Amino acid sequence: MLTRAGIAVDLYSRSSDEIEGFGLVQRAALPVRPIFSLEDTRAIRRRIRETRPDVVHLHNPFPLISPWVVRVAKNEGVPVVQTVHNYRHSCPAGDFFRNGAPCEDCSGKALPWPAVVHGCYRGSRPQSAVMAAAARVHRATWLMVDRFLPVSEFVAGHLVKSGIPRERITVRPNSAEPRGPVRPLGSGFLFVGRLTDEKGASLLISAWTQSDVGRDERLVVVGDGPERDLVLAASGHNVRYEGTVDRARVSTLLDEAAIVVIPSLCYEGFPRLVAESFERGRPVAATALGALRELITPDVGWTAPAEPLAFARMLATAVSDPALAQKGAAARATYEATLTPAAATASLLDVYAAVGAGRSGRAGT
Repeated sequence: MLTRAGIAVDLYSRSSDEIEGFGLVQRAALPVRPIFSLEDTRAIRRRIRETRPDVVHLHNPFPLISPWVVRVAKNEGVPVVQTVHNYRHSCPAGDFFRNGAPCEDCSGKALPWPAVVHGCYRGSRPQSAVMAAAARVHRATWLMVDRFLPVSEFVAGHLVKSGIPRERITVRPNSAEPRGPVRPLGSGFLFVGRLTDEKGASLLISAWTQSDVGRDERLVVVGDGPERDLVLAASGHNVRYEGTVDRARVSTLLDEAAIVVIPSLCYEGFPRLVAESFERGRPVAATALGALRELITPDVGWTAPAEPLAFARMLATAVSDPALAQKGAAARATYEATLTPAAATASLLDVYAAVGAGRSGRAGT
């Protein structure tokens, strides 16, 4: 989006998938990289001096890059903004989710010790201890960031709890690319996501099989993961499993559906599926957890507690709602007002200007 707006973008990206190919020296440095990565701080300093960006736009620096790059940018006189997708500033695991339910034991704590006790980061107490130490060390680092860009008010609230001043926070929701004319509502329900505990596939299947909705309506499930067998076992209840598909197929399935269902058991920040559903004019049925409570208002969908019977009742209510088409139209209107790429780009450029960027039209990210 920035490139289309005429901004020169220099992308610096690392992936955890790289770790598998690391040599002995790189592996030996892994335990401290969430706190300080010599390799990445040097690389970022070199990039900044070569490109002289107006702003450094940070996303997720864990586990390889480390937040220390914020200090590098500030020492070079470059403002820093960070898009915040999750809860890493408070929760070493980043998702406030443990033992199948939301957990806020570390919220607001200077040292997130409960995460170490429970081994929340990748199921490892030693790795959790490193992430907890990184959280403690970088409390001062985060205060150097000029503007935080959480994807929802819910995420913003947890940033404030972690010590970030409210005046440095600007909420910027996710957006979705337009995919042509919106078609009339299709039929049935669509789930798209990982088939994992936190994404609520088990809740959805339990609610679906307890309700009578499956007698007349179809549930299409897209994705893969450890709860795949639960989905396959429900095929006799009018559940169709699509597996992993490409984005074009997801768009087609959105057009064929009437309602998108998001049964997450974790605190979602702003699922991209919400923006994509609204772009297609599809209302959403979701759990009343995390940001979903603020995103799925009564005019664009339905919410229910993360409990099978309550969720089953919501599904029945949704499919028979006389205002179904109006909710779809309202979802599309929400997209057009706030979730288009044009709206996202304009708001981001406003933030860049507010932190003193814009001299040469360059951004490092």
